[in-house]
Amino acid sequence: MLKIAMLGAWHVHAPDYAAQLRAHPETEIALVWDNEPARGEKFAQELGVPFQADLSTVLSDPEIDGVVINTPTNLHREVIIDAARAGKHVFTEKVLTPTLAEAQEVAGVIREAGITFTISFPHRSMPHNLFAKEAVEKGWLGEISLLRIRNAHNGTVAGWLPEHFYDSEECGGGAMIDLGAHGMYLSAWLLGKPQRISSMFTHVTGKDVEDNAVCVIEFENGATAINETSFLSARSPFSLELYGTKGSLFVGGPEGKVRLNTSEVQGEISGWIQPDQLPKALPTPMEQWIGAILHGEPNHYDIHCAVALTELMDGAYRSHSLRRQILFPLT
Repeated sequence: MLKIAMLGAWHVHAPDYAAQLRAHPETEIALVWDNEPARGEKFAQELGVPFQADLSTVLSDPEIDGVVINTPTNLHREVIIDAARAGKHVFTEKVLTPTLAEAQEVAGVIREAGITFTISFPHRSMPHNLFAKEAVEKGWLGEISLLRIRNAHNGTVAGWLPEHFYDSEECGGGAMIDLGAHGMYLSAWLLGKPQRISSMFTHVTGKDVEDNAVCVIEFENGATAINETSFLSARSPFSLELYGTKGSLFVGGPEGKVRLNTSEVQGEISGWIQPDQLPKALPTPMEQWIGAILHGEPNHYDIHCAVALTELMDGAYRSHSLRRQILFPLT
């Protein structure tokens, strides 16, 4: 049985991770820590576990096996490094850190400590996105020229995002660094290494951080990705589009379906087809973390993936700030 400390209740997904841990037969939430005691005490009370105000006391406790990190993004570097050096396995909400330099520092400590690290990339576990990956790898679409991903919600205009999600110091950004992270890691997973990036962020509601954002990324294989996100979009379903020299793939949209049109797999059948069977979902990021610790099972969302996401995000915000394209690798 793994004993887990919940480090932070800042992120909106903290209750979801707690629910996943409580539902798992091999984990137990031992306690809560938060950099804001009132918030932490409230979360601990909801979970029915103790609150510990001193992080060093948590990390020095030999009974704590791992930590789930939902602190403000600007605290990730410090908290993850301290946890890893204390020998605790680490599960963290994305992104790893706001900057590549911080991410590389964290990665070095993670590797030196030899602990199990997992970052939450849930969209890479989903059947429809696994099908997109299969289509790319098997060449069903030919050479990929364009990927478009839209992942958006109306959290700002509907008023359900917490106010601290608009704090640029704590968050490191707005819609792109939070919700747009899913499109970023999917793009890198599907297309490989980035070559350059250009951003257009806007502040429609006047918040300190962007609430509507688009990034255009060119990859080394010549493909372009368009990553769209927003905190302002009501009734906006997830969508992923792939276009290649031999076919096209649509995922999501209003009907939430997968549709493929390519001569590579259809033979004499032409037009759009809907696959009868999608790949089986992978274990959730949390399940992968637990399985890797206890049973040596595959852990797909490791520190290498986390650093790659941060590099894309760092490039995106540099582009917005400087109003120009940014080249990779970052320096």
